Amino acid sequence: MSDTRHLLTSVESLTDSGTIEMEPIDQHHHSKVDNDEVTVARGRQEDDENDNESDSASDHEALLGLDNGRVGDERGWSRSEYAKPRTWDQVRDIVVETAPTLLFTTVGLLFTGELLDHVSQWRAMTRVDELIIIIPVILNLKGNLEMNLSARLGTSANMGHLDDRESRYKILLGNLALLQVQSTLVSFIAACVSFVIGLLMPHISKPAKSTSAAAVVSALAKLAEGLESLPHPRRPRPPLPNKPGKPKSGIAEFILVASTAMCSASLSSLLLGSFMCALVVLCRRFKLNPDNIAPPIASCLGDLITLCLLGLVSTALINFVNTPVPAVVVVILVLSACTCAAVTLRNSYVRDLIRQGWTPLFGAMFISSATGIILDLFVSRYSGFALLAVVISGLPGAVGSIFVSRLSTTLHEAAAEMKSETNAQPSIRTVMTTLMLITIPIEIAFLATLRSVGWLTLPVSFVCSSVIFFCGAVSISLCIALYLTNYLWSKGRDPDVYALPIHSSLVDLVGQLLLVLNFEIFSLLGGKVKSKRGH
Repeated sequence: MSDTRHLLTSVESLTDSGTIEMEPIDQHHHSKVDNDEVTVARGRQEDDENDNESDSASDHEALLGLDNGRVGDERGWSRSEYAKPRTWDQVRDIVVETAPTLLFTTVGLLFTGELLDHVSQWRAMTRVDELIIIIPVILNLKGNLEMNLSARLGTSANMGHLDDRESRYKILLGNLALLQVQSTLVSFIAACVSFVIGLLMPHISKPAKSTSAAAVVSALAKLAEGLESLPHPRRPRPPLPNKPGKPKSGIAEFILVASTAMCSASLSSLLLGSFMCALVVLCRRFKLNPDNIAPPIASCLGDLITLCLLGLVSTALINFVNTPVPAVVVVILVLSACTCAAVTLRNSYVRDLIRQGWTPLFGAMFISSATGIILDLFVSRYSGFALLAVVISGLPGAVGSIFVSRLSTTLHEAAAEMKSETNAQPSIRTVMTTLMLITIPIEIAFLATLRSVGWLTLPVSFVCSSVIFFCGAVSISLCIALYLTNYLWSKGRDPDVYALPIHSSLVDLVGQLLLVLNFEIFSLLGGKVKSKRGH
């Protein structure tokens, strides 16, 4: 009875409090009842002392010592077969796995922004305004879909569900089918949003001297001139079209935009989804933790691949703008999505996911859209803003996505371990500190590179303040990840599905607001940042 009461108390502490620091469940040992009460009391005292000694050793295990997710006898091995790793070894594993990933993500974000400058000048983009407008919308939605996929697969890998060949095939196939359904739907909605924006956006020939909506459009037009040669933030925002006298787009242009968005999103999901599945499986095979690697790569490559495909598909379909070809493409993609939906509904691993996660996905889209409209007004005021925003918003977001994925895996692990009457207590502080320390050298190296190659003239005082604000952005990102994941779990929502879109959009907003504050303070002190081309 005492064992059962203790187990129920541990379960209640997990579900009611919503925190990750869960009470460890005692190991239950069954022995014959000893009639000597003194002997029983002495045995209990010795057990309590042993439990106290093991508490500190298990403190780092769930987050730092998951040993690539191989937890529990249900997965074919016993804890006694493996020695518990030391804290330094656990920290070293995080550094070795996450540092190259975050560095690659930073370089990829810069390359994506540079690619956008070229794609936005292609014939299809200049002819149909909505193709330009759709880019930030679809990149935001698609990036979140791929990050959700990587988080789900990371949890499945660490839970040991991908070790069995049959279950691995069903999980991967089901997730790829689900991704096709999601990408087709969100790309169509993105096309509708871009078309509505294109209809509502006025085409003006002179800047308006007022504080009305026309003034906002005028500011965005000036922004377009100032960003022609600079990389863009994490969610690239190309210049809005401003062509006086150009007629509004009609149904033919809408079908072209829809077919372009749906086709590029579907192909991107097929390519990147397959790559992420292979990456997670390889991480599992080579004893790496996919939670440390997959989410940032999914976000970075999602933007890059989708942008490339948008440019290529639009270039191909622009030649058929007034023909039935775009409509036929839309019909084929809808039928394909319906087939994938049927496959998803028959797959027990992902059946419920087809109805989940839509609210945070579109909520994140609107947060990012509002963030872009407000903060882009500051870009023309500050030289080098877009270039610096790549790191101060993109890198904290990547770090936070790693933390969310690790926390979600820990929660799923703990829930499964309770059923087998084993559990481990995570050390959140050590993981947060390690992730923070990893990002600081990357930020310093990035700023040093900008200064050494002459892209930006950065005073030493501005570099120091940028590092301070960057640390603030990373800290806020990690705190949002922690409390948001706990809150969603306490409400019965899977963080692998709900947390990352909200976290990504909020960190984008916070990071760029901190960058604005950094520029404001530096300007008040009489400092000035100059870009290579004098913008």
